Amino acid sequence: MSLDDLRKKIDELDNRIVELIGERIRVAEDIGQDKKEKNRIIEDRERERRVLEHVRKLARDNNVSPGDIEGIYRQIIEASKKIQSVKVAFQGEPGAYTEEAAFRFFGKLTEGYPCGTLDEVFEAVETAEVPFAAVPVENSLEGSITRAYDLLLDSPLMICGETELRISHCLIGGPGAGLDSIKKVYSHPQALGQCRSFLSHLAAELIPESDTAGSVRMIKEQNLTDSAAIASARAAELYGMKIIAREIEDNPHNYTRFFILSKEDAAPTGNDKTSIVFSLKHKPGALYDCLKEFAASNINLTKLESRPTRHQPWEYNFYMDISGHHQDKELRAALQKLDELSIFVKVLGSYPRMK
Repeated sequence: MSLDDLRKKIDELDNRIVELIGERIRVAEDIGQDKKEKNRIIEDRERERRVLEHVRKLARDNNVSPGDIEGIYRQIIEASKKIQSVKVAFQGEPGAYTEEAAFRFFGKLTEGYPCGTLDEVFEAVETAEVPFAAVPVENSLEGSITRAYDLLLDSPLMICGETELRISHCLIGGPGAGLDSIKKVYSHPQALGQCRSFLSHLAAELIPESDTAGSVRMIKEQNLTDSAAIASARAAELYGMKIIAREIEDNPHNYTRFFILSKEDAAPTGNDKTSIVFSLKHKPGALYDCLKEFAASNINLTKLESRPTRHQPWEYNFYMDISGHHQDKELRAALQKLDELSIFVKVLGSYPRMK
């Protein structure tokens, strides 16, 4: 066979390879659509591991370098994931901790959809601008984010997932900034409060802002050379700013829990949690009567918290997290009993337990 014939054969093989890669990517696109409809995470690292293990075996069987084939398939997998990327609404500017939580849950190819307020975050999913939202609901030091729970009470959105993030604060300024040059520090009030001990050693004015990452952006855009912000390391990277000091929070055990919201909750996995809200009549033992139904069914309660109803003074709604999925037989029966004993019950969603 001549050189021209061999090159022609190579061209034919390349045509087939590209056609097959295109077909593979189209199937991956269908998988991504199916995941979005079922509220499943786009990035599946265990599946990727199995695929790479499989192609390495095929390479060995065909006397081809497993390492070379793995490198090629990693590129194919990345191309496939790009078309599966999901858009997620969050409150704040790019670089906010909630955006980081969305990346943690959905994967690094997530497309963030920044919103000014939590109300706008909920609205973005309710009006189908985006399929998912990430919202902070509880901090290990500060407690629950009450606005998020109030919105969950009134919204048709459901919880389909949860994740948590260790909140590590950085002091961020311009390229020439240093601890001795900072006269003002901007950030969200909660971040300022969580760094109280560190900030007490600075002769700086503390100025509350609505967003951590937004504070970094403001300092950059206004070229405030004598000012710094408290935000994440990623915010400093995004806006090309200098990290003056890292891990300045008073307590290293600073975690925030986030809910992932969509129009439907998640399918049962066998290792789930359910969040509900309910209200009771004013009578002795009312809460006990409700809770004993879960104890009798051996259903574990992982959180119970009360919030004012906002309708009548000194009347409360109870927010509760329970082990299990609301489709499970035992939990379904317990929720039916709760419905009989309560003024109202709303299932906020069932979702896989956080790993």
